[in-house]
Formats: sequence, C-alpha cells, structure tokens
Amino acid sequence: MSQTLKAVRGTRDLLPPETELWNRIEATARRVFARYNFGEIRTPLFEDTGLFARGVGEETDIVSKEMYTWEDRARAQSEKPQSLTLRPENTAGVVRAYIEHKLGETGQLQKLYYIGPQFRRERPQKGRYRQFFQIGAEVIGPQSAGSESPLRDAEVLEMLATLLDELGIVGWTLELNSVGSSADRARYNDILRSALAALAPKMCQDCQRRAVTNPLRVLDCKVPEDQPIIETLPKIADSLDEESKTHFAQVCAALDAAGVVYKLNPRLVRGLDYYTRTTFEFTHGGLGAQNALLGGGRYDGLSESIGGPKAPGIGFAMGEDRLVLTLQAQEADPKAASPLFADAFVAPMANAKDAEKLKTINAAALALARELRRAGLRIELGEGSFRLKKSFEAADKCARRIVILGEDELASGVLTVKTFATGEQAKVSRAELATFLASPAGV
Repeated sequence: MSQTLKAVRGTRDLLPPETELWNRIEATARRVFARYNFGEIRTPLFEDTGLFARGVGEETDIVSKEMYTWEDRARAQSEKPQSLTLRPENTAGVVRAYIEHKLGETGQLQKLYYIGPQFRRERPQKGRYRQFFQIGAEVIGPQSAGSESPLRDAEVLEMLATLLDELGIVGWTLELNSVGSSADRARYNDILRSALAALAPKMCQDCQRRAVTNPLRVLDCKVPEDQPIIETLPKIADSLDEESKTHFAQVCAALDAAGVVYKLNPRLVRGLDYYTRTTFEFTHGGLGAQNALLGGGRYDGLSESIGGPKAPGIGFAMGEDRLVLTLQAQEADPKAASPLFADAFVAPMANAKDAEKLKTINAAALALARELRRAGLRIELGEGSFRLKKSFEAADKCARRIVILGEDELASGVLTVKTFATGEQAKVSRAELATFLASPAGV
C-alpha cells in the first residue's frame, strides 16, 4: 500500500471556517492601511541569497540557520549557479524593490504594505510554522521627504494601535525602546560583549553563541533561567548619543499627544542587523511565553547596506497566525468558531421522476440564487432531486434559513421561507425576498 501523503512538517492547510477569520483580518488591515495612504506591494517569494546575507545580517539566526536556500543551475554554462532563498522576512525585499525601481527618485515618501507567506526552518510550535504568514508595512524615502522624522515612527505606531483595536484584539501592550544610531549600536555591542565574557558560560547555548556573534540577541532570550543574568547587563539607553535621545523623546511625545499608551522596555531589541533607533513590539498575554503579536523598528541604513541610496525607513511585520490564535482565544462564545452560515439555502422542489419539471425547477433555483447573490447575500443551492426532509436537513447544517421553490412558488412568485433559529415560517414575495433574507430577525 502506498504511503498517505501529508502536509510537510511545519506547514498546514487552512480550511473553512478558519479561513473566514483570516480573510476578515486581511480585509481589516487593507481598510486601515488605505486610510493612512499606504499602497500594496507584492514581491517575489524568493530572492538572491545575498539580499538577506547583506541586509538581515550573516550572523543572525535567520541567515545562519533558518533559511531555505538552494542553487539555481538553470543558467548559462559559463555562469556560476545563483544562490536563491525563500524569503524569511519581507523588509529586505521591499527595500530591494524600492532601489530597483528607483522609487526614491520620485522625491516622495513611499508607504507600502504587504500580505503573504514567509519561510524559516524553525522548530514548529504553537503559533509558529515553517511557512508562516505576515502582514507588514514599510515607510521609506529620501530624507528630504521626511523619512527620518520621529513623527513617521509615531504615525506607524498609532496606525498599529488602531488596527489592533479594529481587529478586536483586547489587552494588547505596546513596548518601546531605542537602539540608537548604527554608531550607538556598535558602541553598545562592544560594551555588551565585554560584559558577557564572564556571564555567557552560565547561560543557554544560544546565548553563549550570540554573546560572540551577535550580543544584542542575548537580550531577546526567552529562557527563564537566563533572565536574572540579563537584568544585570548594561542598558542600551546609556550608550545613546544626544541626537538619538532627542529622536526617541519626540516619538514618545507624539504618542502621548495621540493617546497611544506604551511601556518603555530598555531590554527590547530587534535581532536583525538593520535596525536603528526606535524598536517596538505589541504583545498579548494570551500567547504565553512567545507573546509578541508583531514587532518592528527603524532601519535607516538598510538601503545603503544592499547597494542603494540613503533612504531612512521604519516598518513592522505582524504574524497573522498569532493574530488568529489571539482572536480565537478571546472569543467568549465557543460557537463563534463554527462555520459562517449562509443567509439562505435555496431548495428547489420537484418530482424527481419528471425530468422536464426537474429541469425547469433547478434552472429557476439557479436563477434565484444568482439574483440573491448579486444582492450581496450568501446563498447555498440545493438540488431538485432532494425530498423535502433531505433539503431541510441539508439546509439546517449550513444556512440560517431555507427558501422553498416549488411549482406553486414559481408560478405565484411567493416563496416559503423558514428561519431555523425561531422555527417561524413566512410567505415572502420574490421582490421582497432579498431584503427579508438580509434582516437579522431570528439569527
């Protein structure tokens, strides 16, 4: 017997009714982004490996051990194979597109959002998959367009607070910090590396490795036993120059004025090499130890690191998988996760042995369903060979109401409608049917 094929470990199929929630999240994000004048960008699922090595950082966990990389040998024999990588994140790809299409030459601020899959070879766990989905956005442009302004940072954070509120996420927390300029960061890395020399051997293996290759990542460790040690380490705020301090103070002042509540977290860093100045995370207690809903920050030197012009920017990425888990967990009614029912089930009724009548009723039922769907209703369509009892059983499983369409109803233009929640039955004219089915009565 052949082996049953299943989804690859770390991937999964998304099925109804869960996909309805995914669609709602994405529709809400698009709606909010539009109000802030963001446009959508769609970049390739794979890029030249060098983009991530140079942009994200060769010593980051992502580049050093999590990427899906292969050699593309389908090139001219005189050329070396090209190393390609499934995108592990999308900021580098967006900045690459910004450079390639010379968007900076417009002189305008580019406000771009994306929705789509990313790929990392991580240990699969709750809310974390090897193919995962992100919603993200980037604000990037020449300095003359105001891309370096702390107001840009505050606007992105205020937009995210609005988005989470409109999604119905309750109890989120915004954590905020500054990692300073690239010079501040380099200075702090030296201080941190020195402080970790004696402490790292007492920490987890990942921290021991990061203490040498990428000391900032030690601060992002989630191992409980390492937290008391991390609390003793020098704070990055003490390494910021006056310009970085002023920038961060202005971000906080703008958030205060807008009424966006935040918590300063001096240990908050982002593990990718391109981050500078403002860094942030939105967290939620319902997610356990891995409690980040989304994160991001400023990346003023990323464009130059991959061969582009100076183009300060700020962006974020939110894990759509975790948003879904959070919304599902906070549903008070467990039935809320049940399938979204159709507004109505159109049940054609005919004598199954009379082929001509069956053809007529089925055709009329399709025409009625088309009419109702064009009115914006969600309609399930039955089949004329069903007996009345079977039609009711089928309708009760997938719709709020059933609409009976038999010879009498077809002739009179008055249809029989039953609402399952109340058991009420009504006679409704075809002209009024769409309005009746759209009403919440009995739902």
